[in-house]
Amino acid sequence: MSPRPSAYSQKRPRAYLDWNASAPLRAEARSAALAALDLGGNPSSVHAEGRAARAMLERARAQVAALVGCAAEEVVFASGATEAAGILAQLPEGVVEVEPGSHPCLLEQARTGEAPGRVLAMTPGNNETGMLTPIPAAAPGTRVLADVTQLVGRAEFDFAASGADFAILSGHKIGGPKGVGALIVRGASLDGAVLAPGGGQETRRRAGTENLPGIAGFGAAAEAAAAEREAGAWDRVAILRDRLEGRLESLPHAPEIVGRGAPRLPNTTLILARGWRGETQAMQMDLAGYAVSSGSACASGKTAPSTVLAALGYSPEDAACGLRVSIGPATTEAEIDGFADAWAEKHARATARAA
Repeated sequence: MSPRPSAYSQKRPRAYLDWNASAPLRAEARSAALAALDLGGNPSSVHAEGRAARAMLERARAQVAALVGCAAEEVVFASGATEAAGILAQLPEGVVEVEPGSHPCLLEQARTGEAPGRVLAMTPGNNETGMLTPIPAAAPGTRVLADVTQLVGRAEFDFAASGADFAILSGHKIGGPKGVGALIVRGASLDGAVLAPGGGQETRRRAGTENLPGIAGFGAAAEAAAAEREAGAWDRVAILRDRLEGRLESLPHAPEIVGRGAPRLPNTTLILARGWRGETQAMQMDLAGYAVSSGSACASGKTAPSTVLAALGYSPEDAACGLRVSIGPATTEAEIDGFADAWAEKHARATARAA
């Protein structure tokens, strides 16, 4: 029996194939966020309204913990994975060793960090290629931060068994609202560090009144994402990904599929058409009605070659020619086939002009 399709509230008059940038909002997340907006209490207040808000906050914390495979008290809510990584940067050792191809915020911290200790930041599921990397065993004196933003809800991840000391993720990558995410802290301890002085929220690790609508939506999305994956929805997504790649590889001037044959996320295809810049491809496909990306959405306005492809050994010229297609459970075969036909037509024209 096929799994029930997940409910997404966003209408898609065009084909949205950029799920790694942001997944469409789930109906469950929208309903939870609206319910939180109607709740008047502050989670830090002790009266009945405040206790109701606190209960909603803690329910969301438990929902996120269940998705990630950690204890509820290990979840620290933040505005997203970027801020979650920034919270860790305030630790005495800082984030000073980063694997190539990691999130831009982690790479920036590696360039500016001057701390004596080490936190190794790595990405188990790459946002551009989809390639999966095992979490390494930490060397003595080193703690591991796993950026699981693209991994959770789509592939297997269990924080408790992972060996990572920290993890970061964002709500909007799993169909929750934008502007909310989490830092996962093993053992709930940051060695007594007060990272965000202020009102003491999130056990003094992130001060400020909690974004309850965002957090409630995040929690609902986490619960829906766990059920969706358990039902096998992402197995179907992998079939669609393979369908797309098979179509592209059958073309007369077939592009390279970066990471083809390697363990990857079930939804991500990075197309490398040498001589045809990625942002040009993205603009042409946008005009054709398909939302795709020439790289990470976190590198705002980027036109530089992909640091991910550069880290894999591609030349600067080739690294500028990647186009990412990332799909999800709401993607249809018709959208996949339509994109493949449209891309093939545009590619044939570009190839003819270059000849």
